[in-house]
Amino acid sequence: MIWILPPLIASVVVGLVIGIIQAATQIQDESLPLTVKLLVVVSVIGLFAPVLSAPLLELTNQIFTEFPAMTLSY
Repeated sequence: MIWILPPLIASVVVGLVIGIIQAATQIQDESLPLTVKLLVVVSVIGLFAPVLSAPLLELTNQIFTEFPAMTLSY
């Protein structure tokens, strides 16, 4: 949920804005919203990647640190 929410919210907001602009100007191009959404989602993922990956890196570090103690009983 933490990884999906920022790109999803950005995509919904941009899609709504592009839809309103298309309805107001009567432009019926199908590739315009998809292209803009793709660019926004990629930029949001690139912008928030360090913040979103920090908990994942902490958990990975904890697992590798505790792995020898967890496998002693086997």
